[in-house]
Amino acid sequence: MRSKSRDDRLLFELSEGVAILTLNRPEVMNAFEDGMREALFERLEECANDQAVRCIVITGAGRAFSAGGDIASMAKLQEENDLSIVEARMNIAGQVIQQIRRMPQPVLAAINGAAAGAGMNLALACDMRIASDKAVLVESFVKVGLIPDWGGFDFLTKLVGTSKAMELMMLGDRIGASEAHQLGLVNRVVPDEIFRDEAAKFARRLADGPQETLSAIKEGVYRGVESTLPETLSYEYNTQRRLFLRDDAREGMKAFLEKRSAVYGNRSK
Repeated sequence: MRSKSRDDRLLFELSEGVAILTLNRPEVMNAFEDGMREALFERLEECANDQAVRCIVITGAGRAFSAGGDIASMAKLQEENDLSIVEARMNIAGQVIQQIRRMPQPVLAAINGAAAGAGMNLALACDMRIASDKAVLVESFVKVGLIPDWGGFDFLTKLVGTSKAMELMMLGDRIGASEAHQLGLVNRVVPDEIFRDEAAKFARRLADGPQETLSAIKEGVYRGVESTLPETLSYEYNTQRRLFLRDDAREGMKAFLEKRSAVYGNRSK
């Protein structure tokens, strides 16, 4: 079932536990304009609290994921010496990426085409990324004399290390899907002609998984980046103890012993 968001520049579809959020300004490669960031944040916030949503996919309409910020709009603000709107845009962008991080569900970026500037960093903010073989990623900020935002310094540096992050941010070179995969920026690259189907299959597997377990894995992975070993071991101990007697763990072990696929949650009813 497909429906439009409060802002028709963001499409929303929920089907069998998978929520698809589609950036919808294909005529300008889904560049962000005022209202889009807010619509994205509001929809993510709603999904986080909706038990019917078990996986979120962010993608773009047309031939691009997102070209990032609307440069024409930013140039106009420069002419007017107006920082207030820029500040507001950066604040809501920060709320978007923090919301993605604290979502209990896995968030998948389906990079269907060009992901530039804020578009690239929005994709990096997601928990995992699947890309069309025609996708192109670029930290384009330097081309207009700006630094990366949308959390790019955090996400890119952790994924590729300081030296490569410096190169990508300082030169602003485009990288194709294959190189992005080699660098660990995307999890999978698939042929463009089957991209939508493969992204749907990836999301379906996540949606069919044990949701409390997946949420705990997401939290644990991000904790592992920042925590000490004793803190990580403590998290593992407390979380495993909490999950061990849950219905999903019982079902998973029973299915394993019976040599069948597990059916988690209420989806067997």
